[in-house]
Amino acid sequence: MPDPRTPEFTQMAATEIIKIIQVTRGHAFVLCTSNSSMTALFEMVSSRIGYPCFLQGTMSKTGLLEQFRSTPNAVLFATSSFWQGVDVRGDQLSCVIIDKLPFAVPTDPLVQARSKFIDDNGGKSFFDYSVPQAVISLKQGIGRLIRSRTDRGVIAIMDPRLRTKSYGRDFLNSLPRMKITADLNDVAEIFTQSGDGEI
Repeated sequence: MPDPRTPEFTQMAATEIIKIIQVTRGHAFVLCTSNSSMTALFEMVSSRIGYPCFLQGTMSKTGLLEQFRSTPNAVLFATSSFWQGVDVRGDQLSCVIIDKLPFAVPTDPLVQARSKFIDDNGGKSFFDYSVPQAVISLKQGIGRLIRSRTDRGVIAIMDPRLRTKSYGRDFLNSLPRMKITADLNDVAEIFTQSGDGEI
């Protein structure tokens, strides 16, 4: 995957998301860090997979969740409000795909004020504030997948900075114990195994 700030990222992410959803046969949340990314990925992916797709904003959050829960092999494209406080247990949600590491928008006035305060007092706002906040958000997003002891599935993060940047270790170290892979065959294996186990 290219850097998520490059123009080709969304197209390449869509291609990878399609491959993953074909393996998982739907049963997925695609969680995005912005409305524009969510809409673009929905448009690129929904027409190229044979599974029902839902888009945040087309109906109420409660209505979307009800539709997702009751529709076999569904895929839901959503943003920040679905990163927490959403509970879908069992096989209906077996895959959470995250487009980018969830850094706060740097132009947000609150983020700017906190960052300036940290920098003015000798800190490094990116490492002292932005990374820890993004780690918490990522954990909340991943938490949509495992809602009970018997839940299992796949978390797919499209953002290569997880592996290419030094702060990527902070994200990886914060996650529950799991197998980490870049091989789609390993993803397929999760869905051919029977019984309970680690994700």
